[in-house]
Amino acid sequence: MKEKERISDVSWKKWGPYVSNREWGLVREDYSADGDAWNYTNHDTAEAKTYRWGEEAICGICDDLQKLVFSVGFWNKKDKMVKERFFGLSNGQGNHGEDVKEYFYYLDSTPTHSYMKMLYKYPQNAFPYDDLVKTNSERSKEEPEYELIDTGIFDQNEYFDIFIEYAKESQNDILVKLTIINKSENQASLIILPTIWFRNTWNWGYDNYKPHLSSEESTNIKVSYKDVEIKNLYAKNSLNALFCENETNNERLHQSPNQAKYCKDGINDFIINGNASSVNPQDIGTKASFLIDENFNAKEIKTFEFRLSDKDLINPFGNFDEIFDSRKIEADEFYADVQDGIETDDEKLVQRQAFAGMLWNKMYYHYNVDKWLKGDPAQPKPPKSRENIRNFDWKQLNNEHIISMPDKWEYPWYATWDLAFHTISFSLIDPDFAKYQLKLFLFEWYMHPNGQLPAYEWNLSDVNPPVHAWAVFRVFKIDEYLKGKTDLEFLESAFQKLLMNFTWWVNKKDNNGNNIFEGGFLGLDNIGVFDRNTKLPNGEHLEQSDGTSWMAMFALNMMRIALELAQYNRVYEEMATKFFEHFLYIANALDNMGEEHFSLWDEEDEFFYDAISSGDGENKFLKLRTIVGLIPMFAVEVIDDEMIEKLPNFKSRMKWILENKPELAALVSHWEVKGEDSKHLLSLLRGHRLKRLLSRMLNPDEFLSDYGVRALSKEYEDNPYELNLNGTDYSVKYTPAESDSALFGGNSNWRGPVWFPVNFLIIESLQRFFFYYSPDFMVEYPTGSGNYSNLDQIADALGKRLSQLFLKDENGNRPFNGQYPRFQTDPDFKDYILFYEYFHGDNGRGVGSSHQTGWTGLIAKILQPRFTKKEIAKAETEMPKDC
Repeated sequence: MKEKERISDVSWKKWGPYVSNREWGLVREDYSADGDAWNYTNHDTAEAKTYRWGEEAICGICDDLQKLVFSVGFWNKKDKMVKERFFGLSNGQGNHGEDVKEYFYYLDSTPTHSYMKMLYKYPQNAFPYDDLVKTNSERSKEEPEYELIDTGIFDQNEYFDIFIEYAKESQNDILVKLTIINKSENQASLIILPTIWFRNTWNWGYDNYKPHLSSEESTNIKVSYKDVEIKNLYAKNSLNALFCENETNNERLHQSPNQAKYCKDGINDFIINGNASSVNPQDIGTKASFLIDENFNAKEIKTFEFRLSDKDLINPFGNFDEIFDSRKIEADEFYADVQDGIETDDEKLVQRQAFAGMLWNKMYYHYNVDKWLKGDPAQPKPPKSRENIRNFDWKQLNNEHIISMPDKWEYPWYATWDLAFHTISFSLIDPDFAKYQLKLFLFEWYMHPNGQLPAYEWNLSDVNPPVHAWAVFRVFKIDEYLKGKTDLEFLESAFQKLLMNFTWWVNKKDNNGNNIFEGGFLGLDNIGVFDRNTKLPNGEHLEQSDGTSWMAMFALNMMRIALELAQYNRVYEEMATKFFEHFLYIANALDNMGEEHFSLWDEEDEFFYDAISSGDGENKFLKLRTIVGLIPMFAVEVIDDEMIEKLPNFKSRMKWILENKPELAALVSHWEVKGEDSKHLLSLLRGHRLKRLLSRMLNPDEFLSDYGVRALSKEYEDNPYELNLNGTDYSVKYTPAESDSALFGGNSNWRGPVWFPVNFLIIESLQRFFFYYSPDFMVEYPTGSGNYSNLDQIADALGKRLSQLFLKDENGNRPFNGQYPRFQTDPDFKDYILFYEYFHGDNGRGVGSSHQTGWTGLIAKILQPRFTKKEIAKAETEMPKDC
């Protein structure tokens, strides 16, 4: 069976890389009185503490309900602990917030995880845990992070390259291969611990059924669980099997009696301290490891084979290589088809690793807020104070699904607006999974009864930009293109739930009923003069041009979905009309706010700004040029005249507004004027305003970087923006990389860097504008150069700037690798791609989360050609000879 055929069979996705890279320091695992999640659990307690809601591992796989988990641990015989999890700093320890301090790379995966590959670089000398904590704590926010490579631990090549590969023989028969390379010129030792365990479901007071693992021989661990198909874990070679329980070591952590004799850290204690009493001599438990102790000669390569199977196999490794080879060939064939039309091998490498990172960042996510708040029947009752710490008004939220994460170490919890962007790239390789992800957040056990979508577990009530409708329609159209048929059931069901979300926005975030939306930070941490969630002391409130623009975009997205559905069911024609009118009233509010008819468009600067509105109706611009002022570009739709002609009621309503509400019609694009090929443009921007915004955006001295569009004008590098409000002085300076502010933990910065989500929306918006305007609509690009391009050419050029972050330049360097020459030149580093959270606004260096393939994975879509080679060849064949 080929991979393309397997994708529609969900049973092939039963097992996957669904294990978190970090479970400690999470809200879900926090049962403290004060809500200090980062300190309630931490890295040093993780090996001894049993988790309530999930598991963590290096390169782990599990079933889709995480009943059984497999991973591999390592010990170089010098570290203070077995390497069972990636190390990193907590939010308080890092000078720029939480940060993983390991080097690992996701290299390949098919959508069904029939084949997967990743690389982990494990040092042979003692891991510098204390140095990383101490040195980072001594650095200010004006200094960069102190990284693992800065410690010198890789200087003499004293490390192992550990390649971990998985190949499925069938849905519940999974082969595992470790290829370990000693990169050193010296001999080195390594203990390898392939480990299998059950997530603890029996300690909480709901179901006391307890599965078990056992062994009668050193190369086979038996799995006994009534609901798990896997029955065996085989090792080709092993000294013996070690057993303990997935139970907390209370004596170590809390100086109280243990509930189990052999605790979660029992295998670690046996390996590190030689404590034979910490593992069960009866070879039974709920956590077990094979013990493999190997010596490697200089530069030696060794391979180790394992197999998880639902069958009792006499010779589990007889066809091992044959299965692996077959799955790798199928993966290559699958991506050869996906990448048809991509010109260079380097582009293919970057895109395939982007897809791999997205697929490896799928995770089992479990969070039942009601149970979390109340505590479990068999556990101590949580402190009363916890009832009002966070998420107490989300008691209906009950999540237990496989969800695409931003980054399974730095952000091992979903973020709703991040996920909308994830689905765009996912739709290129697995549109069914993309649709499933979007539908999840519209289900009643995710969406609040009032219609709000959950933001993320740290504050489910926070407000993300409303991009869900945009993603729904984009995924719908990509799915239609790839399959040649429309999934109207998906579009209609999503639309019905999105109606509730739109109503929540209208009722909750338009405080004064004037169609100006005060969404709060709206995902753009640190972008403003102050925390945009702050309540101002004298009754002032922030009128946000981006909040209002996002809602205009939301209205147009809903209108477009309704128009699509109206082609099949005329009932939706009325809904299209409703959202068309919503859009007009929001557009009116941007230009006519309050009795003074104050506009968020500043005629003097010709830019959109936020404004402070006082209790007495006075309005004042916050004249800070940020990407917030470019977001009005995102509210744009182009409709074929043919579609409008099919919907007479919608057409007549548009005509009536044009004739009877000319003040509304005058505010937006000339939608009554047909553009190229009889198309209609609906946008917040007419041609003049669009060109004025673009003149700022495409100015290298302001927003335009060599690597995309910056989040803040570079103007503020030498001339910081200053504001005095209610006796408090505020200042905003262009900071192209790490944040110099503690807002939102200090680990996110929108004051200068290049971010993929807004850049992607800019590119898409320019393409839509071009779809309406003729190629003769030209804009100076870059501003001040004297060269002019049409909007499609500019969109393509911006995509190339973003691609330059990852692709080799003329010197063979990849800008995201930044200040480390070794990453640019060493063949053991230079072609492994990290997809950072954001990028330095001047030199393209990767910043923030290092595996944020979620929205930075949009590079996969940017690199995807609009037409495949097959389509181009077909068009050329069918083209008349005289063309």
